[in-house]
Amino acid sequence: MFSRNRLSAVAVFLAIFFSAPAYSAGNTAAPAVAATPAIVAAQAASGSAAAQAAEHGKEVNPYGISALWNGSDFVAKGTLLILLLFSIGSWYIIVAKLLAQRKLHKQARDTERTFWDAGTVRQGLDTLESGTPFHFIGTLALKATEHHSGLLAHVDFNTWVVQSLHSSVDTVKNRLQDGLAFLATVGSTAPFVGLFGTVWGIYHALTAIGLSGQASIDKVAGPVGEALIMTAIGLAVAVPAVLGYNLLVRRNKAALEKVQDFSSTLHAVLLSSAPTKAS
Repeated sequence: MFSRNRLSAVAVFLAIFFSAPAYSAGNTAAPAVAATPAIVAAQAASGSAAAQAAEHGKEVNPYGISALWNGSDFVAKGTLLILLLFSIGSWYIIVAKLLAQRKLHKQARDTERTFWDAGTVRQGLDTLESGTPFHFIGTLALKATEHHSGLLAHVDFNTWVVQSLHSSVDTVKNRLQDGLAFLATVGSTAPFVGLFGTVWGIYHALTAIGLSGQASIDKVAGPVGEALIMTAIGLAVAVPAVLGYNLLVRRNKAALEKVQDFSSTLHAVLLSSAPTKAS
């Protein structure tokens, strides 16, 4: 009877002992109880973010371009805007020049088909569309033959016509090269602009790490990775600009050859006629 009561008391004591919270000898506070609300709040916030991401059907990327934009200062944002303007300007010039070159090749084919079958130079110009390079060159050359008088009469007729043709061809050449200087500038400077953004971002990342006193991988990967995005954006802007520049230069050369062939043939036609009969 006595032993059974003692066993019951021991069992009750052990149950109370193991169910009570354990504290250290020098700590009178209850850290486990105090930390519980913070843990619960963190778990609730994490669950809410995960629920929102699942609801929208996408994952949350804390190290993307949006995080770079939201966490950057005015210098980094200005660098991104400059690269954006470089990219928009480059693609606009590339597309616009390709369309203009395609139109010029079509005009060259139309000129070959209609201009040289005309009876006179003026009749041939009437078959060309106004505003085209070939119409512009032919008009100036015809005016040169009609205005070879006064002081200009002292200039040899052949020299006067050649000078007029060269001047008009140079004007067309300059128009063909419009925008290429911008592409060359973007291709050569965009990588360095992106590199500047990377250096600026890494500087701020290292400063933040130094102030926090923590250099763990989770503290370094995010800021440094976001800074390196600047270099990638700079290369993404520069590569199309360089490729577009080389492509446009090659196509401009082919288009200019057609213009020069037209000018040379027109020069021969004008010299074969008397100045008063060129029209």
